[in-house]
Amino acid sequence: MNIQAFQQKLFEIGEQQGFTDMELYFERKEKFKCGLFKGEIDSYETSEIAGGSFRGLFNGKMGYAYTEKLDDDSLLYLVESAKENAQLIEEEVQEEIFRGSEEYQEGSFYSTELVKVTVPEKIELLKEIEKHIYAYDERVSGTDYFILESEESERYIINNKGLSLNERQNYIGMFITVVVKQGDETKTGAYVKATKDFSSFDPKEIATYAVEEALSKLNAQTAESKHYPVLLRNDAAGDLFQTFSGIFSAENAQKGRSKLKGMEGESIAAGALQLVDDPFLEDGLLSRSFDSEGVATMKKAVVKDGKLVTLLHNRKTASIAGVESTGNAYKGSYKGSLTVSPTNLYVVPSNKSREELTASVDEGILITDLAGLHSGADTISGDFSLAANGFLVKNGKIERTVKQMTIAGNFFDLLKNIEAIGSDLAFSMSNIGSPSLLIKELAVTVE
Repeated sequence: MNIQAFQQKLFEIGEQQGFTDMELYFERKEKFKCGLFKGEIDSYETSEIAGGSFRGLFNGKMGYAYTEKLDDDSLLYLVESAKENAQLIEEEVQEEIFRGSEEYQEGSFYSTELVKVTVPEKIELLKEIEKHIYAYDERVSGTDYFILESEESERYIINNKGLSLNERQNYIGMFITVVVKQGDETKTGAYVKATKDFSSFDPKEIATYAVEEALSKLNAQTAESKHYPVLLRNDAAGDLFQTFSGIFSAENAQKGRSKLKGMEGESIAAGALQLVDDPFLEDGLLSRSFDSEGVATMKKAVVKDGKLVTLLHNRKTASIAGVESTGNAYKGSYKGSLTVSPTNLYVVPSNKSREELTASVDEGILITDLAGLHSGADTISGDFSLAANGFLVKNGKIERTVKQMTIAGNFFDLLKNIEAIGSDLAFSMSNIGSPSLLIKELAVTVE
């Protein structure tokens, strides 16, 4: 049964059963994933996931239900399950079905050229990259992860208030970890990227980057444990912002899980910091023209000149706060409940290169990657203590690789102690991005 026919029958049954406002949310995802190891296909996976959820008001309370099949048997199941769930809801502020925004901006989220790329072409790309990896340096001993994945998705929101929206999105991503050995030392280096442009993957460049990342960690030496100026490379800075991105959610603030509650208009960061949520980035992993409630998305400043402009809202949190939704309602899948999420959240880059930032450091630490982000960070207090890799910088130049370190500080303090922002904005395989950031100081403990 097609979506429109299913929706029509569903709403008819829902109305007969006493539902007033009703919504059908449908989502379909097709995935391809392939791994390579020493010239042979190590893993191969194709999958399609599809399903729909029904949301409706019954006796003034919102009920939910979902199904993986759009067939006649699912119609009554959805309505009766949503009715049962509605009677269990005890929320003071109820969700509402949305009539629709006045206008929706069109975005370019789907590449027809990417669809034309064949599976043999994807596998051949992996083989070319692997060939360059082993040829680059005799110390390369293998690869840990060597994965290419692509995804195509579409989603629909249809309700009985006249709203009918749908859009498609696709991307292709690469995740490679190279292993090098020198004597008793074993180190790894990674390359991660998501894009809609298959031609942007250059096998030699990818191999060079990943192997050089691994080789740069060899021959690590100790350094004094103390407070240093710290330059967070773009990928490390992005990982840290992703870990703490929930502090910008109005839902978390209203539940006491963010210290930014009620701080709109106040300075929370260095004046140079501009933080933007942009749902129209062509390569953005969460780009969209409408959110999971059907509200039109918009590019917005979250932090401007160091001041918090807005938290991110869905319609429920906006109603509680007495403001308009920012178009950030989000469902992780058709099975999920409505929450709040950024689309593509990033620190706006400057025109200063990473090399210029490095040159400005008399003595400091350049951090290239972080570990323990889930266990070593308290997203409510902002405190973090994280394992890190990187280099000692002296007199504006990288002097040597440092043995594994632990960096510790507080994210809210870090925001205020940003001294310079780089030009090298990167997202890797995330919807949170950042350029390199020079931080006034952090506690660094070297093993």
